[in-house]
Amino acid sequence: KEGFKPQTYESLTILKQYKTPFVVAANKIDSISGWKKTSGIYPRRLAQQHSTARNILEEKLYDLVGVLFDNGFNADVYTNIKDFEKNVAIVPISAKTGEGIDELLMVLVGLAQRFLEESLKVEKGPGKGTVLEVKEETGLGTTVDAIIYNGVVKSSDTIAIGTRGEPVVTKLKALLKPKPLDEIRDPRERFDSVKEVHAACGIKIVASNLDDVVSGSPLRVVTEDNLEDVLREIREQTELHIELDDEGIIIKADTIGSLEAITKEARDRGIKVRKAEVGHVAKRDVVESGAASDPLHRVVMGFNVRVLPEADEELKSTDVKLFREDVIYTLMEEYEEWVQKRKEEIERARREEFTHPGMIKFLPEYVFRVSHPAIIGVRVIAGRIKAGAKLIKEDGKTVGIIRSIQSEKRSVDEALQGQEVAISIEGVTVGRQIKGGDILYTDIPEGDAKKLMEMNVLTLDEKDVLDKIVEIKRKTDRFWGM
Repeated sequence: KEGFKPQTYESLTILKQYKTPFVVAANKIDSISGWKKTSGIYPRRLAQQHSTARNILEEKLYDLVGVLFDNGFNADVYTNIKDFEKNVAIVPISAKTGEGIDELLMVLVGLAQRFLEESLKVEKGPGKGTVLEVKEETGLGTTVDAIIYNGVVKSSDTIAIGTRGEPVVTKLKALLKPKPLDEIRDPRERFDSVKEVHAACGIKIVASNLDDVVSGSPLRVVTEDNLEDVLREIREQTELHIELDDEGIIIKADTIGSLEAITKEARDRGIKVRKAEVGHVAKRDVVESGAASDPLHRVVMGFNVRVLPEADEELKSTDVKLFREDVIYTLMEEYEEWVQKRKEEIERARREEFTHPGMIKFLPEYVFRVSHPAIIGVRVIAGRIKAGAKLIKEDGKTVGIIRSIQSEKRSVDEALQGQEVAISIEGVTVGRQIKGGDILYTDIPEGDAKKLMEMNVLTLDEKDVLDKIVEIKRKTDRFWGM
């Protein structure tokens, strides 16, 4: 119904990167106007629909196939596919009515058998698993939710788990399984304590020294015979394969996989990354980010992580920018939007440090005071003028200093190209040093002119004015501004 969202494209990129087979569940077919719930497989259910509903669904599926093709995948409705290894299967379903769920499971099982036939062997030896989540449980302390996908784990076993540093080896205190029909990450009832578990199943582990365990890291049962091999395997699997820069932003994520995916996406977008770690945003991250020499690198990205209290307090007293999202695409978009705005702010601040080129015309019909100070009306032909700027004539002679600028009877700090304003000029008398129709320029110090030319921050009209000012100055000093 809603089509592809940013996170969908994100998922496709990751699936393509790791060459992972997948199936597309085209959900919410029940929301199609005129759709009727019927029984049977997809072709039979489709044939029983009104032609309008059938045409709408077929059109949406056609669009879906097109989008997948544009992203490098050949796809079709599963009933039209003969070779599932070369084509992505689309299964129209309704999670609300249950239509198509049986077919989706059938396709998933078929794909698993086809692609994982050699791997789907359950051993009876020491258990192997993957950490899903690390969490605090009242009365239990830090626990680990894990999936055991091979072998056996007993409550008396010793296990090794990946951490942010060296793998931790710890003896189990308890194995807890959720009640039947309960979900391990959000149980509605208390867990059952069990003596052992067999693959494949979800399990909650209670043990010591689990505080630094990383989500997504491997979990292994260790014995005297396999300890060194297991530790070496865990080190290899938890080693981050991320290329870092000397300068850049800091990224924190909830799992090793998501950290690698975010860092890759950042680097593909030209974003420099100085540090990438699994874990919540800590005070140390904020302090390190604040020390970056480039203000655009004073950024911490947090993907699906919390900000610890001390880090939250530190953020209030620094200019470090925190981005925290659970969708990679959104995280990157928000960062890039911020970078654009921040660049504009930095540019404005840099411009304020120098006298900018401006060219004005004295409007003869607007003389409000002749002298002490002279107050006249002017039009800004190009560039900008600011209070405090010196003015010169086309022959290079100094006119005076702009004391104030008024627009519509209100004082303003500056006037831009196209504006007509009143200015007061100290040290000049109308009719003597200046007269109506004169063209005046801001008197730019030579050092400012050099900086402005190097910085490349001027607009086209400002560059033209600067060229004219340089031409005026070189009448008396041919090397001026070089």
